[in-house]
Amino acid sequence: MKQLKTLAIAIVLFIGTQVSAQTKVAHIDVQALMTSMPEMKTAQDQMKKIQETYDKDYKNMVAEYQTKLQKYEQEAPTAGDALNETRSKEMQDMGARIQQFQQTAQKELGQKEMDLIKPIMEKAQAAIKKVAKEKGFNYVLDSTTGSGVLVADGTDLLADVKKSLGF
Repeated sequence: MKQLKTLAIAIVLFIGTQVSAQTKVAHIDVQALMTSMPEMKTAQDQMKKIQETYDKDYKNMVAEYQTKLQKYEQEAPTAGDALNETRSKEMQDMGARIQQFQQTAQKELGQKEMDLIKPIMEKAQAAIKKVAKEKGFNYVLDSTTGSGVLVADGTDLLADVKKSLGF
């Protein structure tokens, strides 16, 4: 009985070793792949244009705020208390609008970036899956710095995936 149990354990270990020996693993730096894709350059250019538009609008709002503030500060001694109070409220409202604009712009920029990058990421993932399947890999690890892969000394699919994507 003890020998049968030992034999069963040995068989399980042997089969487990055989199954894991057949597992093929490769790696790819997904970030390097995506930054080298032509679509990413286009997306970055679009983001830059949108960012410049928001920056221009923000700078215009701040310049208007500063101009009014200087004007009101110069006229404050001669203006009445009611007018000064009204102007103070106007400046506070304007400052709040500027902050709101800045927050909204950051949120919209983040969303636009996600909208632009998502299809690029999906295309990269599809190409990685295709190449991995063609080459017979069971697992493909992301070897991008900081992704958690400590050592990536094996088959690198970056060149093959780039070739599959046509660049």
